[in-house]
Amino acid sequence: MQNNLLIDFGKIFSGLWDSMGFSQGTWQNYVMLLIACVLFFLAIFKKAEPMLLLPIAFGMFLINIPGAERVLWGTYPEGLEHTYDNVVDRGLLWYLYYGVDKVIYPPLIFLGIGAMTDFGPLIANPKSMLIGAGAQLGIFVALFGAVLLGFSGAEAAAIAIIGGADGPTAIYVAKKLAEDLVPTIAIAAYSYMALIPFIQKPIMRALTTKKERAIRMKPLRQVSKTEKIIFPIVVTLVVGILLPDAIPLLGMLMLGNLFRESGVVERLSSQAQNGLINTVTIFLGIAVGCKAKGEMFLAPQTIFILVLGVIAFVCGTVGGLLTAKLMCKLTKGQINPLIGSAGVSAVPMAARISEDVGRETDPSNHLLMHAMGPNVAGVIGSALAAGMLLAIFG
Repeated sequence: MQNNLLIDFGKIFSGLWDSMGFSQGTWQNYVMLLIACVLFFLAIFKKAEPMLLLPIAFGMFLINIPGAERVLWGTYPEGLEHTYDNVVDRGLLWYLYYGVDKVIYPPLIFLGIGAMTDFGPLIANPKSMLIGAGAQLGIFVALFGAVLLGFSGAEAAAIAIIGGADGPTAIYVAKKLAEDLVPTIAIAAYSYMALIPFIQKPIMRALTTKKERAIRMKPLRQVSKTEKIIFPIVVTLVVGILLPDAIPLLGMLMLGNLFRESGVVERLSSQAQNGLINTVTIFLGIAVGCKAKGEMFLAPQTIFILVLGVIAFVCGTVGGLLTAKLMCKLTKGQINPLIGSAGVSAVPMAARISEDVGRETDPSNHLLMHAMGPNVAGVIGSALAAGMLLAIFG
């Protein structure tokens, strides 16, 4: 009897040990847990893009706890390919990832962004579109760089979109063209967006003179309500005809803006820019983070993607600044080149940086509203670039 009890207790403890993470963890798991802690630090203590970086970090943290993947994600039957649809005993994270797998979350994020964004500065100064276009330079530099490093055309396009400085667009394109790269691309995009002040400010000071930084721009004209209502409808129609692949993102962006500007659906507008975007942001962040598993993330290609991401951000900033400098020359000093850096689509952070650097030279010079034109143009430009890449490589 005593021996039987010992055997039973032995089996119990053996089974308990096997179910614990200690017997299932790898060095990659623990490295990813450390990386997640670094992202926690950036999001919480440095306030670096915390709205999405924090849930991404926590999703990464959860999935890399040894033994947690089976409970939180599910299991794959032996002999079947490890695809999203082949998972059995599905867990919470599998269901949250549905919005990424079916590319639902990014367009909903764009709906909220549209409801929060005033397109008035862009309508008042349509030339801002040229700056927004110039700031897409980083996308094409990263595209060719990725091809030279041996990535396929689709993978290179997915990596290149990091240069648009737009997290939802990066996730959308990556999911369509290179699903395995989604976690790396998303984390790179949002990490570098959080570091935009550190990336852009030195470049802005280096590429502009003190005289240029001190340029005062004329106040923007008042944009009528009718113009603001017509703008999203016309943009959606034109883009839909010319570049249908951009419509899921751009269409939702314009719908959100129409909610805002029409003035007849205040409840919908409020929900889109508050409850909806906040909820989707939580789900999107956790879902992206939970795909950053150690064995997938800690690969040589990750380093290449991170380096290309930095190059893309730098080139995007340079492209916007050089376009604005050219426009400054052509208009005989009517445009402050600092607004060129806002051509990347990190709204409204990039516009605020233009304001900050301008006020370093002249504390009474306010560039924020002028910079919002290129900033909004950058959002539209990155969506158009995404549609073009999807049309070519999709």
